[in-house]
Amino acid sequence: MPWQLPLVSKEPAAPPNDAKLLDLMKGAEARRLFKLEQLEVNWEEKTGALWTFMRPRGRPSYNPDFLEDFHAWQRGIVAMFADRPSDIQYLLLGSHTPGVFSLGGDLHHFLAKIAARDRQALVDYGESCVRILHRNMATLGLPMITIGLAQGDALGGGFESLLSFNIVIAERGAKFGFPETMFGLFPGMGAYSLVARRTSAAFAEEMMLSGRIYSADEMKAAGLVHIVCEPGQGIEAARDYMQKNKRRHAGARGIFKAGHVVNPVSLDELDAIVQLWADSCLQLRERDLKVMQRLVAAQDKLQYTAQAAE
Repeated sequence: MPWQLPLVSKEPAAPPNDAKLLDLMKGAEARRLFKLEQLEVNWEEKTGALWTFMRPRGRPSYNPDFLEDFHAWQRGIVAMFADRPSDIQYLLLGSHTPGVFSLGGDLHHFLAKIAARDRQALVDYGESCVRILHRNMATLGLPMITIGLAQGDALGGGFESLLSFNIVIAERGAKFGFPETMFGLFPGMGAYSLVARRTSAAFAEEMMLSGRIYSADEMKAAGLVHIVCEPGQGIEAARDYMQKNKRRHAGARGIFKAGHVVNPVSLDELDAIVQLWADSCLQLRERDLKVMQRLVAAQDKLQYTAQAAE
C-alpha cells in the first residue's frame, strides 16, 4: 500500500526528540517535489501557483511508477506549504504529451495482472489511484484552488483524475469519455462517484455504458468542464482565471468546500468500487483482452508519434 498522506495541513504530533528528524523528512520531501521523473513542477511565487505538467515514461497513462511520483508530489506539496499555507493559492496539473492529457489506466499492467490472476495487484493499483484522487479532491488540506488543464484528450482514468480538480479548463479539440466498455470493463476509480454528483447517476451510466467520446463544449454543457478555450490557449486561460479570481479566492474556495460537504465522496466508497472493478477485470473474456492488447499497441504508436513531434 502506498504511503498515505493525511488530509490535513498539520503534521502528526511527534515527541520532542523526533522534531529534528521530522523537519529533515519534511525538507527532503519538499526538495524531491522538483526532482520527480514523470512530473515537471514549477513554483510561481508572484501568483502563488504551483504549475505541474505530466511527462509520463512511455505511454501517456498512469504506470505504477507514475502513481508513486503522484504520491511523492502530494507529500512534497504538503511538506513545502504546511507551515505557510497562505502562500499557495493555486495548484495546476496539465500534460506535456502533445494532444493528450492522459489516457488513464496502464492497460499493459492490467493485462499482465489479469493473465497472472493477481486480483490483489489490481486492487493495489486501484487503491493507489483513488487515494491520489481523494486527496486531490480535498486540496491536500491546503487553502488552495486546484485546476486541471486539458490541452488534449482525457479518457478513462485520465478523465476521472481530471474531474477531481475544482476547475477544469479544456481546449477545443480535446476529447473526453470512458471507452472502457469497448473491452468489457468500466472505469472503476472515481468516474461514477464524480460524474453522478456533478450531473446525475443516469448521465454517469450513459457515459460509461455507451463509451461515447465527447467534445469539450459538450462536457461544458453537461457541467463537467468549467472553461473552454481555443487550441493553444489553455495556459493563458488558466492565468486569466487566476487573475480574475484573485480578490474572490477565499469565497470561491469556500464554495468548492461547500460542494464537498453537500456531496461528499468517501474513501470507503471509492475503495468499494475498486473491489468491483478488480472482480470485473478477472471476468474479462479472451476477445476483450485482445481488444485491450490492440489499444496498448495503439497507445505505443501514439507514444512514438509524440516523441517524433518533440
